[in-house]
Amino acid sequence: METKVINEALQFEQQKLTLRTTSDRIVASRKAKDLILRLNEIYKENKDAAIMDLMKRLTVIKRKIEKRLKGRQDLLA
Repeated sequence: METKVINEALQFEQQKLTLRTTSDRIVASRKAKDLILRLNEIYKENKDAAIMDLMKRLTVIKRKIEKRLKGRQDLLA
């Protein structure tokens, strides 16, 4: 179970994110969040630093996606 989640997270991290539509971005953001939460449950049990590093990398990807979703707020002001 643990290795399946870790492999899924690594695969998500490696894939090229071509998020053309808003819907694609929302799905990718939710998937990243789900993976991070599942990895966190594993991390709580065994405190593996590699899992923490993977969670941090996924968080960076998730933030980039969310930044793109929110758009440029300075144009509206």
